Amino acid sequence: MLNVYLSGEIHTDWREEIIKLCKEESLEIKFTSPVTNHEASDNCGVEILGVEEKNFWKDNKGARINSIKTKKSIKDSDLVIIKFGEKYKQWNAAFDAGFASALNKSVIVIHNDEHQHALKEVDAFASAVAKDQYQVVRILKYILNESL
Repeated sequence: MLNVYLSGEIHTDWREEIIKLCKEESLEIKFTSPVTNHEASDNCGVEILGVEEKNFWKDNKGARINSIKTKKSIKDSDLVIIKFGEKYKQWNAAFDAGFASALNKSVIVIHNDEHQHALKEVDAFASAVAKDQYQVVRILKYILNESL
């Protein structure tokens, strides 16, 4: 069983696509991910630890709580897949890539050609850079079944 952490943008269903495609290929993979409920992720700190007057401290509380799950999930993973989306900047995903790399985890990055220059440092330590979920599933199939 391969343990895969799915990091990155939360505004599309790319995670569900990868999971569905892997099931169709009968690949034995356990997937984990960050909290993808945007409101819960943004507000967990103030909901749990109390209201803040300034957005900086609100965001800081939430980010610290979310980092607990992220760090554990990356440590427990064999492979980290990180998608950089079109609309929003996923700076947290860049952190995840660096953290995974520091732990010597294999990383697959997904982004379009337009983001190649901005993500060149992230791409440099990735094991693979894919353009879409289909390429990622082909990589996973090759890793697990040695088949193309």
